[in-house]
Amino acid sequence: MTIEAKSDLERNLDQQKPSTFRFRNFFKTLGPGLITGASDDDPSGIGTYSQAGAQLGYGIGWTMLLTFPLMVAIQEISGRVGRVTGRGIAGNVCRYYSSKMLGVVVMLLFIANTINIAADLGAMADATKLLIGGPGIAYVVGFGVISVAAQIFFDYKRYVAVLKWLTLCLFAYVAALAVANVSWGEALKGIVLPSVTWSRDYLTTIVAILGTTISPYLFFWQASQEAEEERIDPDKKPLVKTPGDARSEFQRIRADTIIGMAFSNLIALSIIITAAATLHATGKTDIQTSAEAAEALKPIAGAFAEAIFALGIVGTGLLAIPVLAGSAAYAIGEGRRWKVGLARKPKEAVAFYSVLALAGIVGIALNFTPINPISALYWSAVINGVLAVPVMVLLMLMSRRKEIMQRFVIRGPLYWLGWLSTAAMTLSVLAMAVGYFI
Repeated sequence: MTIEAKSDLERNLDQQKPSTFRFRNFFKTLGPGLITGASDDDPSGIGTYSQAGAQLGYGIGWTMLLTFPLMVAIQEISGRVGRVTGRGIAGNVCRYYSSKMLGVVVMLLFIANTINIAADLGAMADATKLLIGGPGIAYVVGFGVISVAAQIFFDYKRYVAVLKWLTLCLFAYVAALAVANVSWGEALKGIVLPSVTWSRDYLTTIVAILGTTISPYLFFWQASQEAEEERIDPDKKPLVKTPGDARSEFQRIRADTIIGMAFSNLIALSIIITAAATLHATGKTDIQTSAEAAEALKPIAGAFAEAIFALGIVGTGLLAIPVLAGSAAYAIGEGRRWKVGLARKPKEAVAFYSVLALAGIVGIALNFTPINPISALYWSAVINGVLAVPVMVLLMLMSRRKEIMQRFVIRGPLYWLGWLSTAAMTLSVLAMAVGYFI
C-alpha cells in the first residue's frame, strides 16, 4: 500500500471516529426553543413563582411537572408551523382565517406584551437599586433603550448568540436554592402529589402560573424564529418546498424545545421551592414582586441569596424584553403582510422595527404614569392565560389544515397533547372565573 493510500485510509478512519462532545458546539445547535424557554422565566414570571411559593408553599410545585409536557407540545407545534410554512402564526392566520379575529388577538397581544415589558423594566430597575442604589427611573430608561436598540442595530446572528449566553444567568436561581434550608421531603411531595384548594386565590394562582409558563407571546416568537431560518441561511427553504429536510429539522426542533422547556421549568421550580423554604416557612406571604422577593431573602437566607436573586432578575429581563417586543412586532407585521424579521436591515423592514420600538417605548412610558407597572406583574400573567386560549385553538386548527401544512399536518401523540394543553388552559381559566363566585 502506498504512502498516499495509507494517508487517505487514515483520513477516512479519522472522519469515522466519534467527535468529542463539546458544550460550546452543542450549545450552538440550540436556538429558538432554548431562548423561548429561558425568556419564559422573565421578571414577571419570577414574581409569579415567588408569589406562589410564598403564599402556598411546597404544595404548588406539582404545577411545574404538569406544565412541562404541555409546554413542550404547544411550543413544538408552534416551531413546526413556522419551519414548515416559512411564516409565523399571524402570517398563516391572516391568509386562512378571519382578519378581524386576528386583529383582536394581535391587539390584545400587543397590550399584554407592553404591560409585561413595563413590569419587567420596573422589576429590573428595582433589582438594580437593591444591588447598587441609584435612581430607578434611569435604570428603566437605560434597560429599555439598550434592549430595543440591540434588536434594531445588532447583527442578527451575533444578537441571537448573546441571547443564548444570557440564558445562563438563570442558574442564579439554582444557586439561591442551594443556600435555602429546604425540606426536600415536603418539596418532593409537592411536586408529585397534586393538592388543590377550591378558593378564588388558589385558582387565580394556578391560572397565573399557567399564563406565565404557557404564554401567547412564546408561541408567536418560536414560530417566527423558525421561519427566520430561510432569511438567515439561503440554503434553507420552508419544508413545504424542501420536504427531504423535514426529518432532521423536526428532530432538531423537538430536542431544542424539550431542552428549552425543561430548563425553564427547572428554574421556575427552583424559585418556587426557594420562596416556600424561606418566605412561606417564616410567614412572609405578602410578596408582590420579584424585587420584593429578593429583598425579603436577605434577613432569611443572607445577602448572597438576595444578590444572586436580584442579578437573575436583571439578566432574565434583558433576555425577555426582546422576546416580548419582538413577538408583538412579528404578530402585527405578519398580520399586515409587511416585510418582517430581525435578520433584515432596519431600512428593509421599517414598519416591523417601528412596532418593535413602539412596544419598548410604551413599556418605558408606563413607568412614568400613575399606573404602577410593578403591581401588574401578577395580573399580566393572568391576562396571558386568558388570551392563550383562543391563540392555542387557532394554532391547533392550523396545525391540522392541509392547505397550510400540506404533507406535514400534525398527527399522533403530539397533536393530542397539544389539544390537552389547550384544554388544560381553558379549564384553568373557567375554574378561575367560577372561583370568583365561590
